[in-house]
Amino acid sequence: MLNIGLFFPLLFVAAERLPGGVAATLGAAQPILVAVLAVTILKQRPSGWRFAWGVVGVVGVGLVVIGPDAGFDVVGIVAGLAGAVTMALGVTLTKRWGRPEGVSPTAFAGWQLTAGGLFLLPVTLLFEGMPPAIDGRAALGYLWLGLVGGLLAYVLWFRGITKLPVTSVAVLGLLSPIVAAVLGAALLGQSLGPVELTGFALALAAILAGQISPTFKKQRAGTTPSAAQQITPISGGRNND
Repeated sequence: MLNIGLFFPLLFVAAERLPGGVAATLGAAQPILVAVLAVTILKQRPSGWRFAWGVVGVVGVGLVVIGPDAGFDVVGIVAGLAGAVTMALGVTLTKRWGRPEGVSPTAFAGWQLTAGGLFLLPVTLLFEGMPPAIDGRAALGYLWLGLVGGLLAYVLWFRGITKLPVTSVAVLGLLSPIVAAVLGAALLGQSLGPVELTGFALALAAILAGQISPTFKKQRAGTTPSAAQQITPISGGRNND
């Protein structure tokens, strides 16, 4: 429900009612939300490092994708924020419960997509009725969205969730609007000015920093362990920590 059934409708409402840059920036808030949920749900220690870089990432994405003519719609903003919350909670709970034993990443993603689709089917029929006729071009588009943008993407996504810390996974979501900006410049001739390039650098820095878990160890002033103190006694002694 959180990863598919609720997230996708909220995502498309935000994308329809808001400029793409605003919608992408709202979605970029996910790493900050995950950093908070990791403390409350996964009982991890608060990480000021990841929270701070999450804020940097949101700022960077905003500089890249929000133009001077960006518009704001209340419904779109609420949908964008709600979508970020549902995805962040879904990712966190997926990390907490893990993948069932004996279930492959492909089956895991397939069942989640199936369950989300079954949830949306009666809602869609109730509010929009039967879909219009689909021609060959539209069918190819659905195949691309379903197989590549859906199944393949989520197989890799859920596999990454099981392999990486949840906060590291969440910050990788910043790649989506960044890649979109690069493709826009490469394929559509859109230009990236100094502001956009600065935001690009900030977002990339946040993505890289989000994969690092720095540990800051306090050392007593004036105490440097000697070589003899670093040797672990065979018996009858106490290890120096």
